[in-house]
Amino acid sequence: MKKILIYLIVLILICFSLPIIFTSEFSKRTYSDKVINNTENSTIQNIIGESTYDYAKYNTIKLLHKDSNEIEEIDLDEYLYGVVSAEMPASFEEEALKAQAVVARTYTIYKIVNNDGKHGDSDICDDSTCCQAWISEEERKERWDEEEREDNWNKIVNAVNNTQGKIITYEGKPINAFFHSNSGGETEAPINVWGGSGYPYLQSVSTSGEDAYSQYSSEAEFTEKEFEEKIKEEHSDFTIDFDEKDCIKIEEYTEGNRVKTIKIGNLELSGVEVRNIFGLRSANFKVSIEENKIKFEVIGYGHGVGMSQTGADSLAKEGKNYEDIIHHFYTNVEIENM
Repeated sequence: MKKILIYLIVLILICFSLPIIFTSEFSKRTYSDKVINNTENSTIQNIIGESTYDYAKYNTIKLLHKDSNEIEEIDLDEYLYGVVSAEMPASFEEEALKAQAVVARTYTIYKIVNNDGKHGDSDICDDSTCCQAWISEEERKERWDEEEREDNWNKIVNAVNNTQGKIITYEGKPINAFFHSNSGGETEAPINVWGGSGYPYLQSVSTSGEDAYSQYSSEAEFTEKEFEEKIKEEHSDFTIDFDEKDCIKIEEYTEGNRVKTIKIGNLELSGVEVRNIFGLRSANFKVSIEENKIKFEVIGYGHGVGMSQTGADSLAKEGKNYEDIIHHFYTNVEIENM
């Protein structure tokens, strides 16, 4: 009789504990199961392997407004409306805007996952020289003509919503999705811009049609005195004799057709440094001396790494969709759901 009573007590305890066990386990797996059911094997491996990303926590981000130094908690897609509308003209093709939305989302997730703490408690800032440009809906609409405001804004919103949750990955991890305005027909490898080992998915690629955009070419001109003063701000030991034939000479180009090294007077500088010193749009330039003035003829706009925005629009005009555009500018990547 005692044995039967003990069995009954054990059986009752098991029955009461089962719902708790199953409920607890389900709550742990619900989000992961949803992700696994909607992704390819590479993402499944990413979730159950060593690299695990809880993308649910990125649905709301902490945005630092640099001007006011205030942090705003904002929905990820709402944030992306502001990024896409600030970074790419609404007049661009819908597929180009979709590509920009996916690139911006990926860049955001990459920055959060690899947070270096430089923005304190925030995830990302609204300064284009640091992270990505961002603009509020109200301010963006004010800058458009009244008759096109709603159509433009709806076009931006649709680009983000129609690619909702899509990010670019390499070997199961979100990529550092750099982008720029105009590549001048050839993008650049990051090692030639920032040094280091670079990223395998950021290779130099060619894109036609970019010469049709105003961002493609520009010029900058300086007097000999202005030229000397600007370099001396960075290199106090700089000297140059403008009467010498090769006082300014480009010595080497990158695979992206940008200036790699240039000899100027007694200095040997990188094309990137010269671009920064003189505020040039790109490191793809020619330089000449005419009538005691130094003239730069520049091709492209931006650092040249990753997706060219005008290149994306040009490809879209050729009938390419946003996935084609992304695969054109980023090598051996996948487009997956968060």
